[in-house]
Amino acid sequence: MKQVKKRKRQAKVYKEECAACGCCVLVCPHDAITVYKGLYAAVDESFCMGCGKCVKECPASVITLSEVTA
Repeated sequence: MKQVKKRKRQAKVYKEECAACGCCVLVCPHDAITVYKGLYAAVDESFCMGCGKCVKECPASVITLSEVTA
């Protein structure tokens, strides 16, 4: 039987346009997002499970999900 590589989604924040509102931090079920120095949010790739909740919650629409091959 052929084994298929599992694909994972990964969130990315475009920090140049991030308002650092913290909405994404509040909805992330894996505590993968942190707001740094009140300037921008960043995703810790080791905790992000690619659920997309942060993407839906971001009022500035600066978070995207992309496919990552494992």
